Amino acid sequence: MLMLMAIAALVGAVAVGAAWVLLRLIALCTNLAYFGRVSFEDVVIANSPLGWWMVPVPVIGCLIIGLMARFGSEKIRGHGIPEAIEAILIGKSRISAKVAILKPLSSAVSIGTGGPFGAEGPIIMTGGAIGSLIAQTVHLSSVERKALLVAGAAAGMTAIFGTPLAAVLLAVELLLFEWKPRSFLPVVIAVAVAASARTLLLDPAPLFAYAGQMGPSLGNFLSWAAVGVISGLASGLLTAMVYGSEDLFQKLPIHWMWWPMIGGLVVGLGGLMEPAALGVGYDNIRHFLTGDLSFNASLMLLVVKAVIWAVALGSGTSGGVLAPLLIFGGAIGALLTPVLPSADTGFWSLLGMAAMMGGTMRSPLTATLFAIELTGDQHALLPLLVACTIAYATTVLLLKRSILTEKIARRGLHITREYQADPFEQSWVRDVMVKEPDAIDTSWTIGRTIDHFMSLEHRHKSYPVVDASKIVVGMVSRGDVLEWMSDSDGPDRESTLAQAIAPDLLLGRPDELVSHLADRMTASGIGRVPIVDAEGRLVGLVARKDLLSARARRTAEERDHARLLGPKAQP
Repeated sequence: MLMLMAIAALVGAVAVGAAWVLLRLIALCTNLAYFGRVSFEDVVIANSPLGWWMVPVPVIGCLIIGLMARFGSEKIRGHGIPEAIEAILIGKSRISAKVAILKPLSSAVSIGTGGPFGAEGPIIMTGGAIGSLIAQTVHLSSVERKALLVAGAAAGMTAIFGTPLAAVLLAVELLLFEWKPRSFLPVVIAVAVAASARTLLLDPAPLFAYAGQMGPSLGNFLSWAAVGVISGLASGLLTAMVYGSEDLFQKLPIHWMWWPMIGGLVVGLGGLMEPAALGVGYDNIRHFLTGDLSFNASLMLLVVKAVIWAVALGSGTSGGVLAPLLIFGGAIGALLTPVLPSADTGFWSLLGMAAMMGGTMRSPLTATLFAIELTGDQHALLPLLVACTIAYATTVLLLKRSILTEKIARRGLHITREYQADPFEQSWVRDVMVKEPDAIDTSWTIGRTIDHFMSLEHRHKSYPVVDASKIVVGMVSRGDVLEWMSDSDGPDRESTLAQAIAPDLLLGRPDELVSHLADRMTASGIGRVPIVDAEGRLVGLVARKDLLSARARRTAEERDHARLLGPKAQP
């Protein structure tokens, strides 16, 4: 674990450099595509002098991305987080160097030529690739590689947004699939290093500084919950739009390499209608928080950005989803402001941003802390938590999967985001073992043992063999009997079991966790294990079917309903 933490520190530092390079590449591509100059200055696409010539720019950019995906790596398509999850679950946490290079390049081209995406998805994938590549240079298990992959992904998010706590929670809620020190500690180290190193290259202040609050009351609580419900419904609609668009592209009679060009054409036409919908759109987020956009401007931005984002993402273009979700949520909050209780300027947009992220990504805790760290506004903690949780509940009730896991499910990998304690880790062997099991004495002869197994009565597959003091000295199975019957050079029928059986056997203890015994049974391939006390005397037996009783107990706890007070229900 100490070695993983040391490597994670290196991963965090490298991820910051990768994030800085990605932001500079996006700025360079934007200047080249819309202003015709070589510059790394941050610019707003809406100020471009191209006019109608803005339409073919995304088309050309998406053609480049299609070629990169076709002849480079298909894994650069999409928004990054599902690809990172897939690498963790089925790729043994291995990401190639080709992806680490092509993903940020393709994303820079995509966003720089007007793609309505964010930089967080690509940097999460790139940071994960950095962690995976560094891990692959050392002899590590796939689980240890996963820890470093996720550490790189969280460090990349921290480098872009300056949100270390939210990045750690994102790792826990979306990527780790476990809660163990061996994975949690490397993530925290990488994020801490990234947050510290970020101050050397990027502005350390909150990306969208904001100070607004709203005191708790019943009316305010209902308003926060209403924002959560509406954001949750919008999350479902956006998810349906993305995958509906993907389904339409799947039906086209052309190679997928050309799909991004069609998406780019839609992006270009949408940008002609509303130039502010192009690119990352961080300036739009600031406008929502300062209340600078009118009702009509917010509505136009929401509709155009949602359509071009869904079509472009469905076409397989490279780019992230987090920044667009913030814009969608901010627009919804701005549109709801006239009908909601009076609050500080931009407050409802802030709630809409966080709720849209929490509902769509199904990560309410991440979204809550993300909004706080992104703005530096700790006074909005309770409203943010309520809105994000209600949005999460709404999408859970409406949709089988989130926008992230739906993409993975379409590739044949169905995963669940619900975690619970392993029932094997909460049960003792004494709770599942068969007490006072049948046993065979060491004084039995081979002949008597064969006759016992060959009788017409129901027999177990194997029996513990005990001496006069009930101490277990071995196991005899039906397989042993068949071997004695077929082997002419084997023991004769008058030999005793004490002379014939091998003393090497697997034993369990009643005070042992079921998980430990199950692991030892799996490693040895043994299906029935005698359970002995401290002196080695037989007190029980555990077979594979007995292990299922621990699982059955957990199922019964969730299924069976009972009243603690009042009259008992009639059967």
